[in-house]
Amino acid sequence: VQLQASGGGLVQAGGSLRLSCVASGRTFSTLNMGWFRQAPGKERDLVAAISNGAITYYVDSVKGRFTISRDNARNTMYLQMNSLKPDDTAVYYCAARRTSIRYDYWGQGTQVTVSS
Repeated sequence: VQLQASGGGLVQAGGSLRLSCVASGRTFSTLNMGWFRQAPGKERDLVAAISNGAITYYVDSVKGRFTISRDNARNTMYLQMNSLKPDDTAVYYCAARRTSIRYDYWGQGTQVTVSS
């Protein structure tokens, strides 16, 4: 599985961005997907996840502002980010896993910068 993330950019606080992650292959619908982010000097943390059954999870800091979704027909996962804050500045990575707890497949990352 190869993942390609896109959609990052520079936005002012309060603005919005939508990230996309396109997966290769024919098994996207069976994958459990997630968005991670890594700020400078910090660890890479899970932000949101969506299962192959479309069950979603969000870290508390993004609840009510971010929405994760998937389009299996397009092999694509999205992260709609609204009301962005400077603390959301990070490189965002998409990732996929099958049945294991560990995410086995990673995209290349896309930079999100939120200015105050």
